[in-house]
Amino acid sequence: MTDQAVDADGARLSAQDPARSQFLGRTRELKELRADIERAGLDTIAGRKAPRARVLLIAGRPGSGRTALAEELVRQVADRYEDGVLRARLGEPDGTPVPVERAARDLLTALDVPAPAGAAEDDLTAALREALADRRTLLLLDDAVGAEQVDALLPDTPECLVVAVSGGPLTGIADVRPCTLGGLDTKSAVELLSRHTGSVRITVDPRAAETLAEECQGQPAALMLAGGWLATRPKAAVSDLAKQLHAEDGEGTALSRVFRLVHASLPGPAARILRLLALAPAGLVDPHTASALAGTSVDGARTTLDHFVALGLLHAVDSPLPQYEVPGCLQPLLRALAESQERPAELQLARARMLERTVRLLQSCRAITETDSPEAREKLLGMPPDLRFPSPRAAAEWLTLRKPALLAAARCAVADGGLDTLARRLMSQLVRAMVAHFGTRAAAPDLYGIHRLVLDVAERRELPRERAAALLNLADLDARTGRTTEALARYRAALDAGREANDPYATGRAMESVGGAHLELADYDRAADWFGRALAQRLARGERVDAARLYGRIAAAHTFAGRYGEALRNWRAAAAGHRKNGDVAAHARALSEIARVQEYAGRPEESMRTCLEAVEWARRAEDVRLQAALQLRIADTLERLGDPAAGALHRGTAERLLGEELQEPETQADPEPEQVDPPEHDANACEIRSASAED
Repeated sequence: MTDQAVDADGARLSAQDPARSQFLGRTRELKELRADIERAGLDTIAGRKAPRARVLLIAGRPGSGRTALAEELVRQVADRYEDGVLRARLGEPDGTPVPVERAARDLLTALDVPAPAGAAEDDLTAALREALADRRTLLLLDDAVGAEQVDALLPDTPECLVVAVSGGPLTGIADVRPCTLGGLDTKSAVELLSRHTGSVRITVDPRAAETLAEECQGQPAALMLAGGWLATRPKAAVSDLAKQLHAEDGEGTALSRVFRLVHASLPGPAARILRLLALAPAGLVDPHTASALAGTSVDGARTTLDHFVALGLLHAVDSPLPQYEVPGCLQPLLRALAESQERPAELQLARARMLERTVRLLQSCRAITETDSPEAREKLLGMPPDLRFPSPRAAAEWLTLRKPALLAAARCAVADGGLDTLARRLMSQLVRAMVAHFGTRAAAPDLYGIHRLVLDVAERRELPRERAAALLNLADLDARTGRTTEALARYRAALDAGREANDPYATGRAMESVGGAHLELADYDRAADWFGRALAQRLARGERVDAARLYGRIAAAHTFAGRYGEALRNWRAAAAGHRKNGDVAAHARALSEIARVQEYAGRPEESMRTCLEAVEWARRAEDVRLQAALQLRIADTLERLGDPAAGALHRGTAERLLGEELQEPETQADPEPEQVDPPEHDANACEIRSASAED
């Protein structure tokens, strides 16, 4: 991977280009940090083998260049770590810690190590340590809020190195090597200014440049803002800016003083856009986000964002699509400005506009994949051109690149609590778009988090119908990852919520799912009982297709329990139901299951006759693999009855049906669709049944 290989939620694995560096100053700090890598640790001095990776700490205030120093150190030593560099951010833009579970999952994703949806924090961190056990990797953990975050992610091998960036000490981590940052030296600070202003203005008045660097206290972020301000004003003297900053001496930090000056110099509309960027989820901005927040055109918003980049107020993200990042050191300043100069109602309206725009973009992102749907095409054509995607590939690329911001928007909307309707619509469209482009299996970890957010809103708003849907979705994902006991508890809770909401769909699906969980746990009596309850509801509502399937699930439970008589009775009911419904393929599969149970019951002649009947129905259904499986079963039966010649004929028929695909007879078993979870569970694993009908 290259340093541009960024995973969807922020962790990345990279091998930086050593030739590419524009870093200034910090020579002493870099020398000490590199020496700390080589220095013997306390365990080594005591004669013990180091049990974990060495931790280097770069501590400093936001805007001190702590992340830039960490990146430079990583660039210089990355060639020592042949398995690459892992990066993860451990702090949210508002300063709250990123959950260890999310950080560990991001790092595992960067390593291409699968992590089950909904896995606990301990399981994920254990999987991360196991994945790093045989690797020589460098971890850069940026914006660490507390020692417990870093400690949970430390590899259990001294071959790895961890570089942590934090605002203060990480008390509790053994043998940590701290490096505390102050300002840049004067020469480096002036050179940083000259990169923005050009060398002429610095050369003609070097004393003024040094004074300005002192006013900025050598802080790189303040110097970059000052340089950007001067760069957009070619006729302004460096000394004038230094005097203005000196006049505000004592009012806040150097960074806040420069920031206030830059903000005050902006035109009114641009200043308002800047303030509203405090609402951008995860500090990630694109032209649509800025346009929706401020109520301006998309093109105008992009022009303003590019101007902010020139001023040093935003960082352009290296991406195929225009994306920008608000520097973390400016986040608290932006929030303070927004809260002081914008009315709360205006902020809430801006947030609502942003969420509504995001919902519509997600609708367009999903609709572009539904090429066979006239309704979807008509809805897509009715959208403004700015909201349309030219192709499904462009939509998938946008969804991939914007996924961190989209997930952050969902989390922020739920945490806000005042826009729950929009939050529910956003999560509904986000789930549908992700399933359409990535598939349920690939998107499962993100879906799990979204369904938990839906459950939070449903419980807060006391919405039993939505609570039932969220619990069912979470339980389905639990069941797929082997957490059957947890899934059973959630299915039961969903049943209670469905009954409270008087929702027959939720109650029926919950009862059937409870039965499926008991079946997975080998509690066949309870499984048959719960399938029977679900069947009674389906029959009462006249849902014949589902009833036929449930007969098969009851029969499967009886088959596993060895009650072949009950199993045959229910399989026959299932076969009759499928035939009555006109489902030829399901009827053929039910007949094949009848033949299987007859064989288990020691009635091979009846089993062979039923197999022959099932072959005919499979032929009508054009199910070649089922025909072949049945022919192989007939061949096995005939051989057991002492007629190998006839058995060979049927085996030859199976070979002709499958051709080169034929393998060992044991691998050609029937797919047994009646013994797995009902097929609609896959489709409904992404449902959020709280959205309005228009969505």
